[in-house]
Amino acid sequence: MSRILFEKKGNAIWISHLDLMRVFQRAFKRAGLNLTHTQGYNPRPSVSIALPLSVGVESNCELLDFDLDGDKVANRIVRGKLNDYLVPGINVIKVYDNGAKIKHLALLDTVVTLEYDAGVPADGVRKLRELFSRKEVLVEKKTKAGDILDQNIVEMIKSMEVEQADEQTILLKARICCQNPTLNPAQLHGAIVRHMPEMKPDFVKSERLELYDQEGNIFR
Repeated sequence: MSRILFEKKGNAIWISHLDLMRVFQRAFKRAGLNLTHTQGYNPRPSVSIALPLSVGVESNCELLDFDLDGDKVANRIVRGKLNDYLVPGINVIKVYDNGAKIKHLALLDTVVTLEYDAGVPADGVRKLRELFSRKEVLVEKKTKAGDILDQNIVEMIKSMEVEQADEQTILLKARICCQNPTLNPAQLHGAIVRHMPEMKPDFVKSERLELYDQEGNIFR
């Protein structure tokens, strides 16, 4: 399999994971790049995206694995052809071979932007630093079976910086676990709502910045 590093920006953040898969499948087809297909009764194109991104989240570092049928096509040509047919906001940064095994993907950097229409509450940065410095911060998580359990997210936050960007904005810059266990950046906002409601923002957005293995090396 070959691997694509791509970004998802602008209006493209509203494309769901399944629709994003279709966008890439169609781009490959229109570019004349024939994908292999899985075996069985319902063959599917051989494309897969690591760590599906939540709708509304920007990313600089999405990974897609694919397998082309027929003769090898130079990676630079694959990149150029795909970018000719992808939708605005989806941009292939790099195409390469021999990517690291997805099971070794462990951490990611994220920035969560908290916006307050009436201005950042008094002592807001100190309060949020105190919250995420606790030994236990419980947030509800829904399991695949549909059960709702409390999860201590502190154990999945490897580092956290809280800083005020302007009069109305606070940034949470964190390195968090993204596999076994997994922390969704939305749970940082959930922790604020549950444990410090006076710091609940009027608007929140997040961005995925970079991926790492367990040792902190950039994952590709």
